[in-house]
Amino acid sequence: MVQSVLFSRRRRAGERTALAAQRYAALGWPVCPGAYPPPRGQRSAGAQRGVQRGGMQRACSCDRVGCPAPGAHPLSPTWQRQATTDPAEVTAAWQATPEANVILVTGRVFDVLDVPAPVGTAALARMEAAGIRPGPVAISPGNRALFFVATRGAPADEDEWWSCHLDSEPEILADVAGLAWHCRDSYVVAPPSRFDDGQTARWVRDPAASPLPDGVRLLEVLADVCEELGL
Repeated sequence: MVQSVLFSRRRRAGERTALAAQRYAALGWPVCPGAYPPPRGQRSAGAQRGVQRGGMQRACSCDRVGCPAPGAHPLSPTWQRQATTDPAEVTAAWQATPEANVILVTGRVFDVLDVPAPVGTAALARMEAAGIRPGPVAISPGNRALFFVATRGAPADEDEWWSCHLDSEPEILADVAGLAWHCRDSYVVAPPSRFDDGQTARWVRDPAASPLPDGVRLLEVLADVCEELGL
């Protein structure tokens, strides 16, 4: 009975994730399947081979020992080629892996400013007071606030763009360790993706009613709040 209830819950969660992936694709946002938390009680291959490891349950479907981002990375290393807005391809991807989380690829239609959730909450209040429209905002794993902004694309001048995966960064971010700008060659995990700790990514400001704003204007507010909160 308990197993049946758990299976039913996971199936419904998978259906919500698949519908969300279709919705993002309809917005023109490239999506691809992401890793996901395995069912409770399912042991990793390493745990199955030896009780001396403490019988630890794996936290991520990738089964990587010590995965640094359980449920928060693409399923495939070829995720940049797999990312699509084609409804048929999205349907096929989630039929193949119904439990997959949703990965949104940045730097094509939108970029994402990624800050600690307390910074995001304070910044939203400040933007509202200043009459700044922030656009779509989500809360994702690790208690992070994701601000979706119009993409900077791929300017011809390499100094005019940056990625959270690069060592270099714009001057405005030099002393703001808590803030990352996801653009090309990067991705974020989208609602309603699920994680091993039971949390679910969620929208604070839904993308359907929130046009993508200019990132530089939001960046200034977010950087100021990060410094003020010491994050």
